[in-house]
Amino acid sequence: MDVKELGQLDGPPEHHWYYASKFALLSNAVAALGARHVVDIGAGSGVFSRLLLERTDCATALCVDPAYEVEEDVEVAGKVLRFRRHYDGSPVDLVLMMDVLEHVDDDVGLLKDVMGPIRAGTPLFVTVPAFMFLWSGHDVFLEHRRRYTRATLGAALRAAGLKIDWLRYFFAVIFPLAAIVRILRRGRTATGGSDLRPVPRFVGTLLKAALRLELRLLFPYLPLPGLSVVALARRVDR
Repeated sequence: MDVKELGQLDGPPEHHWYYASKFALLSNAVAALGARHVVDIGAGSGVFSRLLLERTDCATALCVDPAYEVEEDVEVAGKVLRFRRHYDGSPVDLVLMMDVLEHVDDDVGLLKDVMGPIRAGTPLFVTVPAFMFLWSGHDVFLEHRRRYTRATLGAALRAAGLKIDWLRYFFAVIFPLAAIVRILRRGRTATGGSDLRPVPRFVGTLLKAALRLELRLLFPYLPLPGLSVVALARRVDR
């Protein structure tokens, strides 16, 4: 999670419809893979790793971010959550890069650096924001370099020597409304900040329910456009 958004939320991030839905997407992938040991690259606040330890069978999680001022180990649900500035090369079952690639100039180079020491065949779970025509003050505030499509994320993953298991969009059910709002706002003076501000509770409840249905009924089967691009890829033997 981008730490710049924390100050805009009115409670724990996992209560916000966006992060709750993104964690549901991640936890489904973790369950399907049977992952027990996770490294979270560019983890920021570490919310997704913490939730994996609290709510899934994951046994350990390592959050890696060069911005950490302190390296420490904390206990979460009786398990160890480590915060480090650099990845130490310890064996893992799953690598996470949740909304990271859009922040760097050389996304292919970062993928190569991250996956180089990882055991061949280890899966990488990636999420990035979708479609450059949705570029807005939200992206400027979060210091994004780009937004992606399935094609551009796929090209970056392949250029880094990774084999793609699957590549899809998520947040499709809210895509039409979000696209209209972004387009109508274009050209107006930016107010600053992220778009992920608090919403009334009933709105958040409706969004969570709609996205649960999308995850169950649409995401695995239909290539509908969405606000995020999501991929599972692996480093292959050279």
